[in-house]
Amino acid sequence: MNYKYLRIQGQELAANTMYAKGVFSICWQLVQNDTMEEEDAGLFIEIDDWFRTHLPFPPQCKNQEKVVCFFKTENSEEMLKMIRPALWLLEKYDHPYFLVYTNTPGEIVYEDQYQVAVRVPGTLTIEEIQKSWS
Repeated sequence: MNYKYLRIQGQELAANTMYAKGVFSICWQLVQNDTMEEEDAGLFIEIDDWFRTHLPFPPQCKNQEKVVCFFKTENSEEMLKMIRPALWLLEKYDHPYFLVYTNTPGEIVYEDQYQVAVRVPGTLTIEEIQKSWS
């Protein structure tokens, strides 16, 4: 099966979306917590700078709306090549991550050549979760 979209994410949830944090958020967290060695942090900052230069920043992300981004698989070869060192850093620091492939990421609210931003559905309350377990 051919998939249209790819998201690289961890296990922990982002506070603003309650959705699994993406690869950039995870790496920035490792940098800011002084988990990464200085040389590795510098490598990630170079990776992040490259993406800031070459990948449009969706306005919904700038506005901190509840969205998550997925790479388009049809033309993301260069993006995936440039993100590999960040995945190597996650492995080096024993931080789990997942490659999530899908054809149905949700309601697309932004799209460019390389990515889509998808609205995160409303979050469940504890009561709703407990009710669903019943």
